[in-house]
Amino acid sequence: MLELQKFSVFVTGTDTGVGKTLVSAALLHALARHYPRVVGMKPVAAGTALVDGVQANDDVLALRAASSCRVPPELDNPVLLADPLSPHIAAARAGVTISIPHLVACHRQLLARADAVLVEGAGGFMVPLSATETGADLAQALDLPVVLVVGLRLGCLNHALLSAWAIRARGLTLAGWVANHIDPTMLAQADNIAFLQDQLQAPLLASIPHQAQPDARQLNLEIPLAWQATPPRATL
Repeated sequence: MLELQKFSVFVTGTDTGVGKTLVSAALLHALARHYPRVVGMKPVAAGTALVDGVQANDDVLALRAASSCRVPPELDNPVLLADPLSPHIAAARAGVTISIPHLVACHRQLLARADAVLVEGAGGFMVPLSATETGADLAQALDLPVVLVVGLRLGCLNHALLSAWAIRARGLTLAGWVANHIDPTMLAQADNIAFLQDQLQAPLLASIPHQAQPDARQLNLEIPLAWQATPPRATL
């Protein structure tokens, strides 16, 4: 019997606070309609609060809630940092060294346990992980297609175009982008989306309306046909 083809994707954003986790959770729910075992990964999470007596990160908890299989926490969130700061500062304060090879190894183990793995980066694409490495280095090491979440607010065009350029400069594929209406007062939102559709040269996967209380399940996203599970072709 032919085995199910594995799939993995990297989600990044034009900035922090643009809705990466909301989009990632929605994509996990969509992937679960096509893959039996789906799991989200947050390689580096910064900022924790006490939840049921344990220090936890909200983004990590949201990804776990949207995943269809459970994995050891050291795999879906290898680096958990207490301070809500840029990872390189939070890691230095905690005396932690963020190792990209270790994160890649954790991702490899997740792919062995699940059929689809969604990786959510920290902050924007170029967020520093150390004095010498960034989230772009992690994305490049993972070598996955990238989804860019664009937070629609003043300045997003510059942020989106720079992010897309940086993604492609690393030799990665911009597989799609999501427009997230985070600022309901932003003027000319449709014009901004139209401009990005023309300039980003990648499919618009979804345009998410502003929500006072966002719910990933209610977004009802659908993944591109190319992402959907298909058995590998038989070798003659």
